[in-house]
Amino acid sequence: MPGLVRFPTLEQLHRRRSAKWTRFGPDVLPMPVAEMDCHLQADIARVLHEAVDAGDTGYPGVDPGYVDAFRGFAAERWGWQLDADQVLTCADVSVAGIQSMRALLDPGDGVIINQPVYPPFFDWPASAGMRRVDVPLLREGNRWQLDLPGIEAAFAAGARAMLLCHPHNPVGRVHPASQLAGLAEITERHHGYVISDEIHAPLTLPGNQFPPFLTVSDTARRVGVALHSASKAWNLAGLKSAFIVTAEPGLAAAFAGKRDPLLWKAGHFGGLAGQAAYQHGAGWLRELLEVLGANHRRVQERLPELVPGAVVSDAEAGYLSWIDLREAGWPGEPGDLLLEHGRLATEPGPRFGADVGAGHVRLNIGCSPNLLDEALARFAATHQHVCG
Repeated sequence: MPGLVRFPTLEQLHRRRSAKWTRFGPDVLPMPVAEMDCHLQADIARVLHEAVDAGDTGYPGVDPGYVDAFRGFAAERWGWQLDADQVLTCADVSVAGIQSMRALLDPGDGVIINQPVYPPFFDWPASAGMRRVDVPLLREGNRWQLDLPGIEAAFAAGARAMLLCHPHNPVGRVHPASQLAGLAEITERHHGYVISDEIHAPLTLPGNQFPPFLTVSDTARRVGVALHSASKAWNLAGLKSAFIVTAEPGLAAAFAGKRDPLLWKAGHFGGLAGQAAYQHGAGWLRELLEVLGANHRRVQERLPELVPGAVVSDAEAGYLSWIDLREAGWPGEPGDLLLEHGRLATEPGPRFGADVGAGHVRLNIGCSPNLLDEALARFAATHQHVCG
């Protein structure tokens, strides 16, 4: 039914204590960090309230219902059939990514990332004892794609794995199955691995199809590990829980002995909330995606009118908008100018790659339409101030 997704007032949002709403002063509209403004889905809120009322706040237990809920969601959403022993519970996708590198690679191995990309990807390889190898995305108009020849060259030069962001943060690209199958073939030729962070997958926008990496080919199943969580789609980032998914027994064996230690680092509330999300949150998610799709269209239509020269990447998933302001005539980094003159906080583009991100910002549009209009007005005010 309509009205499942509800947004607090700005006054209510300023009473929150999460990172998004405490980092800046009350005169700043904060739209950087990737958390949404909406109220919790009702079943998730109920499960958490019941746990608090019961004092059920201990360590996470081994609950097959949580894994089964994810398996059911994956089958219904993507036609992805998973066995329970393919799914390993852990704290979050950062832990999952780092632990996957440690399980599969040797210290000092090269790990490919594709700029512009989620900033922690720059740090994950070093945290796992590896070295980073940069192969930027290729831009074609307002869309981005993997540079498969560049990736092959990096593997040929000694890289052992690739961190795939799929859907890709910040540009919102859902990598097509044909490119992913090509990536899998390249990876297997060079005896490597793909670690696919798929946390934004449930947020694939209407009109687009998300192919899980492990489903695109038999080769992908042999070389791939996928990372999943309910945290992004249902706004549960503070409740730690995620999954490492394998399809090849040999890869699963690499995680032998890690199941219990990883589970104990997860959050009990994360598992409770995640299970409720996967079992009962589909209708809420469907409505949310309609809101996000409308928000993306609003930015694409209005921002170039308000700021001539602004280019907004075509997003196929998520609630993040990647905005190129290099042709807007602004005298400096847009993130700095927006904060100083518009009192609008965005995520500065250079955080996603110093070269490819210069002159860009990432705008979080996981908010009400009214708040998005206020953000666009602050873009316009900044443009007027710096360009006259």
